[in-house]
Amino acid sequence: MKSIRLPAWLTQGLNKGLAAPLIIIMLLAMMVLPLPAFVLDMFFSFNIALAIIVLLTSLYTVKPLDFMAFPAVLLVSTMLRLSLNVASTRVVLTEGHTGPDAAGKVIEAFGHFLIGGNYTVGIVVFIILTIINFTVVTKGAGRIAEVGARFALDAMPGKQMAIDADLNAGLIGEQDARRRRTEVAQEAEFYGAMDGASKYVRGDAVAGIMVTVINIVGGLMVGLVQHDMGFADALKNYTLLAIGDGLVAQIPSLIISTAAGIVVSRVASEQDIGGQLINQLFAKPQVLYITAGIVGGMGLIPGMPHIAFFLLAATLGGGAYIISKRAKAAATVAPVVEAPVAAPEQEEASWQDIMPVDTLGLEVGYRLIPLVDKGQGGELLKRIKGIRKKFAQEVGFLAPPVHIRDNLELRPSAYSITLKGVEIGNGEANNGQFLAINPGMASGVLPGTATKDPAFGLPATWIDASLRDQAQSMGYTVVDAGTVIATHMNHLITSHAADLLGRTEVQNLLDHLAKDTPKLVEDLVPKMISLSALQKVLQNLLIEGVHIRDMRTIIETLAENTPTVHDAGELTALVRIALGRAIVQQLFPQAAELPVMTLDNRLERLLMQALAASGADGSGIEPGLADTITQQASSATKVQENLGHTPVLLVPAPLRTLLARFLRRSLPQVKVLSHSEIPDSKSIRVTSLVGGQA
Repeated sequence: MKSIRLPAWLTQGLNKGLAAPLIIIMLLAMMVLPLPAFVLDMFFSFNIALAIIVLLTSLYTVKPLDFMAFPAVLLVSTMLRLSLNVASTRVVLTEGHTGPDAAGKVIEAFGHFLIGGNYTVGIVVFIILTIINFTVVTKGAGRIAEVGARFALDAMPGKQMAIDADLNAGLIGEQDARRRRTEVAQEAEFYGAMDGASKYVRGDAVAGIMVTVINIVGGLMVGLVQHDMGFADALKNYTLLAIGDGLVAQIPSLIISTAAGIVVSRVASEQDIGGQLINQLFAKPQVLYITAGIVGGMGLIPGMPHIAFFLLAATLGGGAYIISKRAKAAATVAPVVEAPVAAPEQEEASWQDIMPVDTLGLEVGYRLIPLVDKGQGGELLKRIKGIRKKFAQEVGFLAPPVHIRDNLELRPSAYSITLKGVEIGNGEANNGQFLAINPGMASGVLPGTATKDPAFGLPATWIDASLRDQAQSMGYTVVDAGTVIATHMNHLITSHAADLLGRTEVQNLLDHLAKDTPKLVEDLVPKMISLSALQKVLQNLLIEGVHIRDMRTIIETLAENTPTVHDAGELTALVRIALGRAIVQQLFPQAAELPVMTLDNRLERLLMQALAASGADGSGIEPGLADTITQQASSATKVQENLGHTPVLLVPAPLRTLLARFLRRSLPQVKVLSHSEIPDSKSIRVTSLVGGQA
């Protein structure tokens, strides 16, 4: 007959799916079914091998999440030891009268070779191992896991905001942000699971003592009553078997408890625990020299083992000499002799000496040069590329390149962001330190240099790298110097988007749109509207924070209305109505009900009269009324922000442009919408009135 072979993908799926049920069934069968001595030997050997594998895996683990299955492994290994205890107890009590090899060669070896066949020594060794495992290793690992879980939960908001800051600055993509958020949640779950799993190991230690005592007492009763053995023989036989059984279970338990302590107590870095120990414990030759001197001095004391102390002192001194020699060799760099360069002749001035003004520029002090030097890593260069890509995807056009240069006139850690040669923002960033930003819910004060976040003005503190985890656990948003500059630049580029949209960018937008709809673009520009007029409409949208990604809708609306409307302001209002759904989505994402502020009826009538008298420039608003509008709009805005809503003022269409221009300087965070811009599918909820006491 021909054998039937299942597909490889099916057999692999069955194997992985059946692994967990088979392990559980095996553990239960070991507790119920009698096992021969040879099978016990195999399982005890496997238990020891499993413990060693777990220990070595924990030593070579770089991050705790690299061994995320450890809590489950801890539980399964504990259940395996308990099942082996039950199976070996059955064999010890039924076959113990036949000799010390009744329960297998492994238990016999632990009973004879490890404790010398002396059951008194075995009892003492077993109790010591159990105490070490129960009171020191397991208890300490459990406490660290408990504290780690608490700190991980406390640090989650800060870490999540740091991820959001990196995402907004264009440093990472949406996939990376989602992965990092998952890692933050998994870290908290891991420490919580480790805290619970360590209780199993502590229970295992208690169960090991009880099982050993039961084996000794039960063995004596079985030997004396059922097999007519002498008291001394029965005590020796069953005690050696019980102690051997206890040791063969407790030693793997101690190994796995040690592995648990290593996993939860290590500080995350790019090295495994072995590399950390070697690089940090034996890195300073001065420490080894002093230690060698102290150990050598102890060897001179009469009665001390002189050879051992002198040999150890010589080893430490030799190691210190080798380390210091390597450090000096690495620090020695041959000076590069440069040939003298002849001074160039002074040339006459020419038109080439007139340098064009950079649209966007970044100037840095000399301490920040490593952030923008490609030869030294230049992480800020990659982040600026990410900012431009994110800006293009969100706003709708490609920002000009950022020209970076060093400026010795700036303070060493200062930077300046320029737009068309004029500074629009500046700040300081301490390279090598981290900025801990208080988003409003951080607890405690951090040691460091108090400052403000240059992008949003939030209170912040420059801290050392060693305080980063502590700051995150206290609720601070912690970012490095490069992220501080990138976030500030992203904020300024977004807020000055209208100034960045020149005629070249508008022409590039049209060329890009013409690839899909060439006839639409050809009929509009320049036949119906000039390039400068189109630029003005787009700039009007960007000034009020409206993205221009939907260029097709903008072009279609202009093509429909330019035959009868020629004013750029009126065309902008018509385009805003066409983009109403996108504008509302931008301000109220995924909200069916829009909480807004509105004008009091009396104020609305006054403004309509002023508009009729002076036009859309708002020059007819008398100063007292203007102050009242500003004060009450500010109060209503604070109410909106305290409720967690975006401050949006809903007004009649004729007043929208007037109030948007009026509030732009005093309350730039307030967005002004007209009733005609609200989609029919959205409902409105008025939260406050502006001008109720006007």
